[in-house]
Amino acid sequence: MSELDIRKLLKSVIAYKASDLHLVSGSEPQIRIDGKLIPLNLPKLDGKQIEEMCYGIITDKQKKIFEEEGELDFALMVPNVGRFRVNYYTTLGDIAAAFRIIPLKVPTLEDINAPEIFYQIIKREKGLILVTGPTGSGKSTTLAAMLNEINTHERKHILTIEDPVEFVHENKKSLFSHREVGSDTKSFAIALKYALREDPDIILIGEMRDKETISAALTAAETGHLVLGTLHTNSASQTVNRIIDVFSGDEQPQVRAMLSTSLVAVISQALIPKIGGGRVATFEILINTPAIANLIRENKTHQIYSQMQLNQQQTGMQTQTQVILKLLKNHVISKEDALRYSNRPEELKNLIQAL
Repeated sequence: MSELDIRKLLKSVIAYKASDLHLVSGSEPQIRIDGKLIPLNLPKLDGKQIEEMCYGIITDKQKKIFEEEGELDFALMVPNVGRFRVNYYTTLGDIAAAFRIIPLKVPTLEDINAPEIFYQIIKREKGLILVTGPTGSGKSTTLAAMLNEINTHERKHILTIEDPVEFVHENKKSLFSHREVGSDTKSFAIALKYALREDPDIILIGEMRDKETISAALTAAETGHLVLGTLHTNSASQTVNRIIDVFSGDEQPQVRAMLSTSLVAVISQALIPKIGGGRVATFEILINTPAIANLIRENKTHQIYSQMQLNQQQTGMQTQTQVILKLLKNHVISKEDALRYSNRPEELKNLIQAL
């Protein structure tokens, strides 16, 4: 197997409008289309073949990191094909790889059918905007669309810290500094520590993985920066708890106070298969109104969900259940998929029965 073969496989990802390519020993190459894995009609690969293909597209430095750590994340630009986020890992001693397509065209808010409230929250001068959801739910795409909107209309210095850098933005009105963990900086936390000296207006944090990074993000949001970040949580209220729970008991009151003042919004999203092919994004939106801020500060986060359902015309908030119900009524998604992707299936089931 050669580098040419991996290019052919990556071309097939583009041709089939797939999102991912998987190479695992003992299986034929598989691609993910509309969330489902589909084997390509090709011979099964063994570990040696995958190793030859994978080592053919990385540097000696990357090879050394992979052999020492057993994991490697990087971005790959394949001329005339596209850009990919790549992860190498080992399974039962053999190398395996996952390639995720990163569209070369940066999406707009119109492209992702963003609700009107998205346009409002990105005009904030400071604060924390979180986009959450499981892996593959389109978080990076949503954040790229938000930054694209700012880039189109405002003169800002936008600093992105990612592992690896995904969407590469051209400077329109704004100035971008893309920093990749591993090559441009050692870690998210270190990059954030020095970020405030780099005169950014907006900071994008690819992933808020640990206490240090979350703490630095909260500080940056408090000190006059608009901070955008991602978390792997499934609902807006769960996100608030996840941030607070990262800290020890005696630190939590201070973190709740910081979060209650600096949080702008939590957008929790999922991609649900559409009837007839393709996928549709559902956005659960939590806006930090004075009432929500009060619940965070007073450790009453269990009441956030019911608060989200009040005065939605004024606040711009919506729950995932409401969005899913609307899609069901409009025959965009099936009942089975609605329940499968719901983060409150019991509530949804009761509402479907009442229809």
